[in-house]
Amino acid sequence: MPEKKKLFLLDAMALIYRAYFALNKNPRINSRGLNTSAILGFANTLLDVLRNENPTHIGIAFDTMAPTVRVADFAEYKAHREKMPEDIALALPYIIRLIEAFRIPILKVDGYEADDVVGTLAKQAEKEGFRVYMMTPDKDFGQLVSPNIYMYKPARSGNTPEVLGVDEVCRKYGIERPEQLIDILGLWGDASDNIPGVPGVGEKTASKLISEFGSIENLLQHIGKLKGKLRENVETYADQALLSKQLATIILDVPIDFDPDALKHEEPDRDVLTELFSELEFRTFAQRFFNTKEDAGEVENEMDIAYSGAGDLFSSAGVDVPQQNFSTLQDVEHRYHLAGDQKERSILIRRLKETGKFCFDTETTGLDANDTELVGISFAVDKGEAWYVPVPVNYNDALNLVAEFKDIFEDKAIEKTGQNMKFDMSVLRWYDVEVKGPLFDTMIAHYLIEPDLRHNMDFLAETYLNYKPVPIESLIGKKGKNQLSMRDVDLPAISEYACEDADITLQLKQVFEPILRDTGTLELFKRIEMPLVPVLASMEAAGVKLETAVLEEFSADLEKDIVSLEEEIQKLAGEPFNIASPKQLGEVLFEKLRITEKPKLTKTRQYSTSEDILVKLTHKHPIIDKILDYRSLTKLKSTYVDALPRLINPRDNRIHTSFNQAVASTGRLSSNNPNLQNIPIRTEKGREIRKAFVPRNEDYTLLAADYSQIELRIIAELSEDPALIETFIGGHDVHSATAARIYGVGLNEVTPDMRRNAKTVNFGIVYGISAFGLSERLNIPRQEAADIIEQYFARYPGVKSYMDNTITFAREHGYVETMMGRRRYLRDINSGNATVRNFAERNAINAPVQGSSADMIKIAMINIHEAMKRKELKSKMILQVHDELVFDALLAEVEILKEIVREKMVTAIPMTVPIVVDMKSGNNWLEAH
Repeated sequence: MPEKKKLFLLDAMALIYRAYFALNKNPRINSRGLNTSAILGFANTLLDVLRNENPTHIGIAFDTMAPTVRVADFAEYKAHREKMPEDIALALPYIIRLIEAFRIPILKVDGYEADDVVGTLAKQAEKEGFRVYMMTPDKDFGQLVSPNIYMYKPARSGNTPEVLGVDEVCRKYGIERPEQLIDILGLWGDASDNIPGVPGVGEKTASKLISEFGSIENLLQHIGKLKGKLRENVETYADQALLSKQLATIILDVPIDFDPDALKHEEPDRDVLTELFSELEFRTFAQRFFNTKEDAGEVENEMDIAYSGAGDLFSSAGVDVPQQNFSTLQDVEHRYHLAGDQKERSILIRRLKETGKFCFDTETTGLDANDTELVGISFAVDKGEAWYVPVPVNYNDALNLVAEFKDIFEDKAIEKTGQNMKFDMSVLRWYDVEVKGPLFDTMIAHYLIEPDLRHNMDFLAETYLNYKPVPIESLIGKKGKNQLSMRDVDLPAISEYACEDADITLQLKQVFEPILRDTGTLELFKRIEMPLVPVLASMEAAGVKLETAVLEEFSADLEKDIVSLEEEIQKLAGEPFNIASPKQLGEVLFEKLRITEKPKLTKTRQYSTSEDILVKLTHKHPIIDKILDYRSLTKLKSTYVDALPRLINPRDNRIHTSFNQAVASTGRLSSNNPNLQNIPIRTEKGREIRKAFVPRNEDYTLLAADYSQIELRIIAELSEDPALIETFIGGHDVHSATAARIYGVGLNEVTPDMRRNAKTVNFGIVYGISAFGLSERLNIPRQEAADIIEQYFARYPGVKSYMDNTITFAREHGYVETMMGRRRYLRDINSGNATVRNFAERNAINAPVQGSSADMIKIAMINIHEAMKRKELKSKMILQVHDELVFDALLAEVEILKEIVREKMVTAIPMTVPIVVDMKSGNNWLEAH
């Protein structure tokens, strides 16, 4: 039963901004180019509250455009706040429509902020016996907390919401009464609202002063008790502190009346929501919203914010999910056939051969291409017509059946189309079939067309064909222990499902081919991405041998080191605590040891103990280095040393990573199961993992080939900077050469510190490093960092011109391109919000460099693979990690393989700047690297 008289008041803009910036690096863009991050995040938050908290009453407060009473008192109040991001401004009308469809009142009063409206109504509601929850991430609301008024901080990344009452607020700030938070804010200030506070007084000092003196007014009466710089600042800025307190005080007499009947929670308008969700393309969210039988603990796929439910949104049980305006298999004409015997298969094969191109798809028992069984294959050649070929359970029988299709699959003259074809090709390899000929992968085509969107078939069908495919869950059930295998599905059902997959994929190809041509990416698709698919499939099939004994021994050594570090850390702390707990660690570092006066806080107001924070504090206390070492070793042990042996494939006792071609928007490959791109190489312990990667047998060795400083060489090529080009042509050490130019000294006078600083600038400049960022990384004064950057651009003016010209191009066209024409779309490049715009500008500069590097190694992989096939080498290309390729090389072929690898890597993209490839072989990956 819902709690009696339970009122939720939501601070709209704080929640909207939170949702938007939570997804700023990976925004949700729909097919019409609308950034729906803020809308979806707000909708998720609203659903979370309604399902989990069952409020009896609810209202949502907004600011208005009218000047507030605070501006009259202090003109600079919020004056420096950046313009609202355009994506939020565009989202607001949809959010208003969403709220109205939920039938929730919007609360606003000209001249007052949403905080004031919430505060006024909260206090009025409390008097009428309501339990009130102010939903906001804004700390200022803590001043309003009372026995019946709570702060409700929404859940983040799957955590539970944080509810703060009187005890929690007082304990957090070390005060006796919640309203004393106003005094803390008066001293501390608030940069986001331009409330000045007292310079030099942070949260901890402010809390300590108010804990001791009770209020700013009492503090000023006893200012003689303060000492040194603190007393000087408080005396100097006494009036500013009082003004700041006034600005931080939430107004509680806004001219608005609390009307319980108006705020009573009503059921939403389902028809309006159905239309709105369809317009916004919130398909998964709509299903979860309307289906009361849905497992409320699942994660919303369209946004990585989890919610856990307790109770249904609607009072009536079994509400059907409303159908959106998609076509389905039930209402489109189709001719799907079951080719169940040899005669039917022969007719099909003849049809496929005569057509000269076909689309195909495999049905399997699992999602690991190297550890699954083939259940069936579907084919399509024309819209609306497809065939399904079931495959026997017995492996030998399956081999014989698949062999009937071997000729057409391996016919180089027949074009094959598929969705995520590498998976299907990898599966068929286990059945002695190598797919050859021109390829068209709809997933990769869409990746080039819209790199930042999703590329799964259901999304593509709904977006581009207005068609909703049969969900796989209708055949095998939801994920979990009770989920069926495709083997368990009735033949008519799986036949329809599989035929639909092939049919829809073929239709998507017909849509995407002209779009690739129009966007100028068809050549990139044909020359690089499609030829790379069989290369990656071959690498995945080859796998790599892992020496588990090496990892077992390493794991035992790491365990000893971790236990030893635990003891040292707890001894330095003076007490036992859970080092893996950020909360406990923060309390030890910043409350007990007080290693810094101004500790950084997370968005949930806990002490930040992230690696970048701790690295800056290493000189403050010896415990920091120990903690960083502890974290490094525990991650190494759990993520790699102990996990890798569990991923060995029982079929051939090798590791088979999966290379992802359509994930990183820069064009780089990624990998998973295991993720070999992230194996540590910067620490001695991390590099030890590579010892476990070994050749297949004693007749082989591992050969590693690595591009040397490829991104810097590409910067030189793109910028056409004479000095930078000359450095590479002359074969000089680029970091020493840069140091010599920046500091105005000879090459032989460059010190290690000079070279280190220059190296950081060289690699940081393309990521848009600022003077602040450089000063943080090098631990030098900001002015010195600014001087270094200024000197860099003075010595390499071509680089500065390249950066400026690239940003100008991006502003005019909305995208940037690599040397090979790969596009990175930058929708925020002209944003009026500086934070959003600067992020897009950094991407504009970086994307052509990273993307060209990615294109280069992809071309090299394709050319190496073809050359190895022509020469019929037994050696295998097995890994690609960033700018490095690794080969399982037959000892007798090493020299010829080196020639091939070097030549193909160096000539992948012709450049003026010389390309250098470092190569080495060894009995394990560490030796070869």
